[in-house]
Amino acid sequence: MRELDKQVSVRKIKEAFNLTQVCGDDHSLDRWTIVQDVNRPGLELSGYKEDSELKRVVVIGKKEHHYIETLDYDTQRDRFEFLTDIYTPCIIITQGNKAPQVLIDVAGNKNFPVFECPDVTYQFVSDLTAFLTAELAPNEYVGGGLMNIYGVGVAILGESGIGKSELELDLIKRGHIFVADDVIDVHRINNELVGQAPENLKRMMEIRGVGIVDVCLMFGGHCYSPSCPITFAIKLTNYANYLKSSPNRLDPLENTTKILGIEIPLMEIPVTEGKLISTIVESAVSRYIIKQRGIDTNEEFQQRIYKEIKNKK
Repeated sequence: MRELDKQVSVRKIKEAFNLTQVCGDDHSLDRWTIVQDVNRPGLELSGYKEDSELKRVVVIGKKEHHYIETLDYDTQRDRFEFLTDIYTPCIIITQGNKAPQVLIDVAGNKNFPVFECPDVTYQFVSDLTAFLTAELAPNEYVGGGLMNIYGVGVAILGESGIGKSELELDLIKRGHIFVADDVIDVHRINNELVGQAPENLKRMMEIRGVGIVDVCLMFGGHCYSPSCPITFAIKLTNYANYLKSSPNRLDPLENTTKILGIEIPLMEIPVTEGKLISTIVESAVSRYIIKQRGIDTNEEFQQRIYKEIKNKK
């Protein structure tokens, strides 16, 4: 299930960066943005209003503030009337500068939110852009668990009742890091998949026969991470179904799965009684790491066989 038409409210921006509001009431904080980028309005302040993207948060830094001081009252009013458009989320004044009085007058008439911020402009713009990118990133809910194993984010997939939670529990006891159980909230950020648990499931795991447990309370905070990149997937499957799928026994890492348009390696592991699946999963992740480093043991093995056949001929 993919979430569409995501937006970030001005209220959330204010709370995330602890901004000082100098104009607009509480209702004004209900404005929102759907754009990840911000607008430093040099051209707009100079009078060029064509091709302006008014849906972006406006950030007025030190240079823009000094330029505004050179403009007369009527010119400032004209520029701020344009910048406080109905589609503009808010205006933020950085580096400890005060909002111009003309801006306060114009914004006050429209109940438009204006904030002051002590941060250096370039750092604030970078932090705000990263925040908006994460908040507005496309996401998809994937059924399964997520573990950080040897530094690799591994999605653990499989049918209900196949033993995913039990595997995660065993991996936690072996020193690996738990992220999510049952459902993974996957976000695509800068062409990278990042997974976390849905808000109401954070730190929680369901163990059949035991119930819901808080991983941090049961095993300690060092066993939990709120999120991690996903670069590898393991699918637990019934042994009979595994045989039917005609797996490539020599190189199971050739399989892939696609999430939010990004393909990641997928390895199917058959589940049978008596197998210590956690040890097999650790081995699978170790092999994935080795292959990522450019060492392909499957290719090396095939070359040895070809060489032996050639020598016999």
